[in-house]
Amino acid sequence: MEEKFLLDANTFITPFQNYYPFDLAPGFWTQLEPKLKLDSVYVLDVAKNEVMKGEDKLSEWFRAIPDANIIDRRNASIVEKYGEVLRFLQDSPLYSDKALRILSDVNVADPWLIATASALGYTLVTFETSAGIISVNNPSRKPKIPDIARKFDVKCENLFYFMRKMNIVWL
Repeated sequence: MEEKFLLDANTFITPFQNYYPFDLAPGFWTQLEPKLKLDSVYVLDVAKNEVMKGEDKLSEWFRAIPDANIIDRRNASIVEKYGEVLRFLQDSPLYSDKALRILSDVNVADPWLIATASALGYTLVTFETSAGIISVNNPSRKPKIPDIARKFDVKCENLFYFMRKMNIVWL
C-alpha cells in the first residue's frame, strides 16, 4: 500500500521562515506544489488555516494552489477520533489540565492532525519532536504531536523524510 502523508502547518511555515525562503530556494516550493495535488499528500483544513493567517508570501503561494488536497476535519471518522484524542489527554496522568485546555481549543490543529492521521492511516509530517520522558510525577503542560500520536499508532516523520519519499531534491 502506498504511504499517504498529512502535512502539519509547520512543514510549510518552518521552511519558509528558516530553511527555504522563496528568494533563496524557489526550487523547493516549485517541487512541493505539484506534490500537494497527488493522491498521497494531504493538508488538513485547520493546518491550511494556520498557513493562511500569515498574510505573507507563503500564504500567497498556498492560495495560488486551488486544487491542493485539503481534508475537511468535519468528516465523521475524524471527529470521532478527535474525541478519543481529547479523552486520552483528559484521562492520562501524563498531561496536565493546562495541556487539555490548550489542545481542546477547536482551532488548535494538533489533535485534529493526530485524529485525521489515525482515522485515515496517514503518516503525519511535522517538525514537532517528542518531549522525551514524561512522567506522572511531572505531567507535561505542552503535549507534543509525536508523543500523543504514538498512542494512536500514528507514524510521525519530519519534512526531510517526506522530501526523500517525494523525490524533492536539489540538483
